[in-house]
Amino acid sequence: MEFTAAQEGLRVDVFLAGCLPELTRSAVQRLLAEGSVTCGGAPVRKNARTEAGAVYAVTLPEARPVETAAQDIPLDIVYEDGDVLVINKPKGLVVHPAAGHEDGTLVNALLYHCGDSLSGVGGERRPGIVHRIDRDTTGLLIVAKNDFAHRRLAAQLSNHTLRRTYECIVRGGFREDSGTVNAPIGRDPRDRKRMAVTEKNSREAVTHWEVIARYGQYTHLRCRLETGRTHQIRVHMAWIRHPIAGDPVYGIGKPELGLHSQCLHAKELTFLHPRTGEEMTLSCPLPEEFEHALKKLQRTMGL
Repeated sequence: MEFTAAQEGLRVDVFLAGCLPELTRSAVQRLLAEGSVTCGGAPVRKNARTEAGAVYAVTLPEARPVETAAQDIPLDIVYEDGDVLVINKPKGLVVHPAAGHEDGTLVNALLYHCGDSLSGVGGERRPGIVHRIDRDTTGLLIVAKNDFAHRRLAAQLSNHTLRRTYECIVRGGFREDSGTVNAPIGRDPRDRKRMAVTEKNSREAVTHWEVIARYGQYTHLRCRLETGRTHQIRVHMAWIRHPIAGDPVYGIGKPELGLHSQCLHAKELTFLHPRTGEEMTLSCPLPEEFEHALKKLQRTMGL
């Protein structure tokens, strides 16, 4: 795969992570360290910066055998065929194994459900995973069942033809009915476990929002991701001083509306089927906790 840099002076790992949304930045750094990224036939240094017009060739390694265990974990399947699987992820389910979550993840469940058919592009720790949502965020997530589908879907993430629409309850009221937050996101320089709007080592992040309903001190929003950065909606809403209700990291830090985590749900997913090219739009209902919070707000407003 080849990618042409339009911008001068951007870190190559940041640039390629934006071109290859199925890979994390650390995965891109490993490719650089292994000599799998070249420019003009020469390996690119790990700390190199882009040159405008330069063409960077990336060679992805063959998928290694999956070492993660298959586990019989129930899946709420919204759609499935030979190429893709779309699930409605419940709150509390971690997407892929990591430190502190070695099993009981979505990947463990997928290995049990799909067996050897999963795409290996994501690597042995996250086979089939095209994009992620946070552990306590609920809703739709698409999985590639083969490498062909994975590469096609990843390209859609990159060119924004794979559209993800969320609903959330945020604090505060809005004068406008809709708007856009365009602010780069990177690691919080004061706390590496958090993300933040920052110019340092960040990537472009764009979130479009519109008001669904107003409830005094809270607002029910619909948010559409143009980009897909870690914690993007949570960070952007907090940055414009409308943190998501119940968010333990970016919110007010105390219980509200009976919520135990961020009130954020991936409600709708639109994509081009990787094999047929047909546009598909899938949706799923709001989770029970979200519905309970809305009913509490409606009662407060006398609705």
